[in-house]
Amino acid sequence: MPTRDLTLAMVGSGGDGVVTMGDMMAQAGARDGLNVIKVEAYGPQIRGGESSCVLRMSAEPISAQGDAVDVLVVFNWADFARFKGEVVPKADAVILYEASDPTPLAEVKIPTATNATWIPVPFVEIATKATGTKAAKNIVTLGILAELFGIPPASVRKAIEFKFGKKKAGVLEANLKGFTAGQEFADTIEADVSARKLEYEVRATKLVMTGNEACAVAALHAGCRFFAGYPITPSSEVLHFLSEWLPKAGGRIVQTEDELSALGAIIGGSFAGVKSMTSTSGPGVSLMAEMLGLASMAEVPCVILDVQRGGPSTGLPTKSEQSDLFISVFGSHGDAPRVVLAPVDVEDCFHTTVDAFNIAEEAQLPVLILSDQAIGQRRQTVEAANLVHAVIDRRTPAADELADYRRYVDTPNGVSPMTFPSMKDGIYQTNGLEHDEMARPASSHVMHEKMSKKRFRKLPWLEEKYPLFQRLGPEKADVGIVCWGSSKGPVEEAMKELSARGVRVSAFVPRIIMPFPKKALLEYMASVKTLMFIEVNFVGQLYLYLRTMVEFPADTRVFTRSGGMNLSVTEVISRVESVLSEAGAREEVTA
Repeated sequence: MPTRDLTLAMVGSGGDGVVTMGDMMAQAGARDGLNVIKVEAYGPQIRGGESSCVLRMSAEPISAQGDAVDVLVVFNWADFARFKGEVVPKADAVILYEASDPTPLAEVKIPTATNATWIPVPFVEIATKATGTKAAKNIVTLGILAELFGIPPASVRKAIEFKFGKKKAGVLEANLKGFTAGQEFADTIEADVSARKLEYEVRATKLVMTGNEACAVAALHAGCRFFAGYPITPSSEVLHFLSEWLPKAGGRIVQTEDELSALGAIIGGSFAGVKSMTSTSGPGVSLMAEMLGLASMAEVPCVILDVQRGGPSTGLPTKSEQSDLFISVFGSHGDAPRVVLAPVDVEDCFHTTVDAFNIAEEAQLPVLILSDQAIGQRRQTVEAANLVHAVIDRRTPAADELADYRRYVDTPNGVSPMTFPSMKDGIYQTNGLEHDEMARPASSHVMHEKMSKKRFRKLPWLEEKYPLFQRLGPEKADVGIVCWGSSKGPVEEAMKELSARGVRVSAFVPRIIMPFPKKALLEYMASVKTLMFIEVNFVGQLYLYLRTMVEFPADTRVFTRSGGMNLSVTEVISRVESVLSEAGAREEVTA
């Protein structure tokens, strides 16, 4: 029987085009209305090295990359060895490998592939014969995969035309010949792989985009007209995207000398009255700590996107980890209020980024968005109609407020009307010093206490106005999972599988980390028998942070591990089963 859910993986060296191949298949699937998630992995080197791409295509809704691989393509077994533990074929996977690779199959050890179908393919030979260059072997592979596994050939051809259409006519023609040659070779393969053929109904075309692209599009939608940034993996795509599109929207972009300068620049842009943003990763946020304090003290709106990677220090530049929560919540000297948001998937990157601008402009403080490499660089299908979100602008003073303008006037929610340079009667001085309502420097304890209360009064107001969290699953559950960010997808799919087995599991997923929706969490905790945390960082940063405000039951379980490998559905299920097993053992002892 054909399948409605197919996961493929491609492994090769830099220059083999495995990521490009995955991108084109993702575009082809999206064109036919399939649900697609594509992730990639590569080493930290600037050029060359190994790379892998995992693509999941499904006729049904999906929220996580596939755990185990149905179809594996290997151009070089030495490269595959570097991804053992990350790219895991199923027991009955179909494995296509370069026929001329000198590595004896007896030395290729894939413990999980106990009943696999192994198919040698002369990728290089076919590509060279059809196109004159071995570099087209990835296009040949597209033809083979399309023919064998039901990936829509017509849509793949259109993806190839889109990729190479602007090049010389001979380049496009050669690649189309390579694709056809791959299809023709597939017809000669005698192995029965029909159980892996994708079956689906053609539906309306979807968008396919990365989380970084979704954040950039959202910034434009929210009215961002100034971006300053420094390239850093895995956030650089935001800078690249906006460098092309922001000027077309009437905005300006600056590549600064470092991340500290980038945040300083957007604070200046925002002070001038323009919605402003920067993007970075963990090392950049470390450099920004001083400027975060300035934005808090001067009450200047700004948005900082942190696409997290493995740390500390340079860490794992190309791998994901959820380990920047502490620095995002606490990273500044002094009492420096800010808001921290965490998107859960690619589409949510759009909504969270618009929320970030709305909150920054309304509350006049820095807002950090904690994305990560698992979301920022993965490609995922999105319904275009869902990319709609209301936009809020900052409050400028009314005429009566300008008559005796006080920039930092104390208000019930802590937000004061903000002018911009050249606004008549709206002049004020600002810097990093404590100040009074008129913005004049003040160093007395009384004034410092008053203004600290004013600044922090914004947070409970925002907590009420922006209840950004999700509850998944049944109202009452045996096991309740608290997770955040990219962990939500694997948790959601694990819940579906466990529910099909009759296991009651629910989840609480905060999309706002600071200020935290404490009341909603307490209500959720009352609805579950056993509470557990799942995080992709070594110490359990969300759990430890929440312990500063919530008392958890003594039997709360915390499952954490460092990054470098995305969270899998299998891991989540295993953790839930261990919790249920322990709970059952306790009940037996009690009885």
